[in-house]
Amino acid sequence: MPTPVVHSLREQIREHIVEGIVSGRWKPGERIVERRIAVELEVSQTPVREALRELETLRLIESAPNKGVRVRNLTAADLEESYPVRAGLEQIAAELAVERLAADVSVLEPSVAALYAADAAGDSAGQVRHTVAFHRELVRAAGNGVLLHTWESLGIEVFTALSIRWLGTVQKSYAEEHEALVEAFRRRDPEIGALVKLHVLGCAPRA
Repeated sequence: MPTPVVHSLREQIREHIVEGIVSGRWKPGERIVERRIAVELEVSQTPVREALRELETLRLIESAPNKGVRVRNLTAADLEESYPVRAGLEQIAAELAVERLAADVSVLEPSVAALYAADAAGDSAGQVRHTVAFHRELVRAAGNGVLLHTWESLGIEVFTALSIRWLGTVQKSYAEEHEALVEAFRRRDPEIGALVKLHVLGCAPRA
């Protein structure tokens, strides 16, 4: 059986706040009060403060002197700006991962199957989740911790979910494109980096 993932208290608090933002509990421009979260979760304010700092790095919240912490007003530009950066990172990841994935592409296949199922069910949240899972496994396969950390710092899943909720963007799964990438890795396509880059740029949610 797989070993269960144990999250630190800070990570649990961060996920709690992210879920609150994605679900609409805290809306754009609304203040997030550190002390209230600490009382609600029955924790000290220190891990709450640490979690909020991480979310500020992800650009989900912003702080100002004498005004406290507020949920950022997400714009289409905020989301669009991340895609060229993400495409460049994933191009590098694909080039580093090609030999490993050519030998065993099984880490990517479950996400492709799940994307087809999400398409059939009209599950936009599932499309986001499984698309991000596919690309996370691709980046992880590169075996470069700095690259993975930088990619994770873009907050792709959260920003995509928020763009759908707040901006009315439409998420497409591109299941067939993801399946084509699996095949490209399997055959060690010499253009795999460029293929992944073009795919990512084409996956930006559209209004």
